[in-house]
Amino acid sequence: MTARAASRAAPKARDADADADRDALRTWLRLLACTTLVEREVRGRLRERFDTTLPRFDVLAQLDAAAAEGRDGITMSALSRRMMVTNGNVTALVERLVADGLVARAPSPTDGRAQLVRLTPRGGRALAAMAAEHHRWIGELFAPLAAAERAQLRALLDKLRAPLRALADPEDPA
Repeated sequence: MTARAASRAAPKARDADADADRDALRTWLRLLACTTLVEREVRGRLRERFDTTLPRFDVLAQLDAAAAEGRDGITMSALSRRMMVTNGNVTALVERLVADGLVARAPSPTDGRAQLVRLTPRGGRALAAMAAEHHRWIGELFAPLAAAERAQLRALLDKLRAPLRALADPEDPA
């Protein structure tokens, strides 16, 4: 390639990179908009139907998932990692859920500094009622997509999630 041809090719390469960056930005904004709209709708429905918040629902759901994995409670740190929020956020949520009788806290038998958190039977019943509705709501909100389109979207998001998680936490294989 001559120097003249190389100098003409360079702006085209920069234009292609800029177009790709703009396309990535448009994709991110569309994903963020859809996430925000779904989350807003779910938050409103949880508030109206169950007089609760999405973060409280998320704590109960994570504790239920831990129990389904055979764990008799998880630490506050593990709960905050699962929810991808700070320990301070989880502590305040758990304190309110304990006061409401939905969650129980106990010292860890293996680490005196840690507290294990688990659902109470009352919390399990409350979550079961909310989860059934939540499942139905998400189905309604995603109904415009055919099953094959939802599968394709999940596959694409999985493809994106792995390198993003590696950036956030190189030790996390998920």
